[in-house]
Amino acid sequence: MRPKYLDVIAGMFVAVLLISNVASTKIVALGPFVFDGGTLLFPLSYIFGDVLTEVYGYRNSRRVIWTGLAANLLMVFVFWVIAKMPAAPDWHLQQAFASILLATPRIVGASVIAYFAGEFANSYLLSRMKIASQGRQLWKRTIGSTLVGQLVDTLLFAVIAFAGTMPGGVLLALIISNYLMKVGIEVLNTPLTYQVVNFLKRQEGIDVFDHGVNYNPFLLK
Repeated sequence: MRPKYLDVIAGMFVAVLLISNVASTKIVALGPFVFDGGTLLFPLSYIFGDVLTEVYGYRNSRRVIWTGLAANLLMVFVFWVIAKMPAAPDWHLQQAFASILLATPRIVGASVIAYFAGEFANSYLLSRMKIASQGRQLWKRTIGSTLVGQLVDTLLFAVIAFAGTMPGGVLLALIISNYLMKVGIEVLNTPLTYQVVNFLKRQEGIDVFDHGVNYNPFLLK
């Protein structure tokens, strides 16, 4: 039977990914924390990733992760093409448009590598923990997999994107602030994750355990 809500969860996952990447162009200072604007939304992609893997299994999660990657690359390419096109004579926002939406190749590369590694680390670990725990204690799986996935994502992005462009202390503060913020959002949303997972399992009538699955992230089936 075709899943009823898989396409909705996948669509929300991709939307969160794209919106958070655009929001990341602004650096925010909130008390002692310094982080990019996408940090407020991007953790939701891990929540959706948890839901996908927990309910629909690693195979479906892998396809959605690749879909998000393709959508992100398409967005970057379209922004680049539009930014390079001649602006209308009476339109004076070309520089602002390019500054916000035309990410440098280094930032794009950092984002792609960090997203790919972090999301697959999260999905793989949650899937393996589900088998090991026989499906018990969902909160340990969602939080545990996020601790690892977000650490991989945050470290890779910050180091690849900013190493050498700012003092080491500032870079470390950025990494710590982003990591704590992302993990904190995941923890606070654990009750909501429980509700969504339980709702989907009841509605779909499935609860996938990835016995015998090939965890190769480069497979698309």
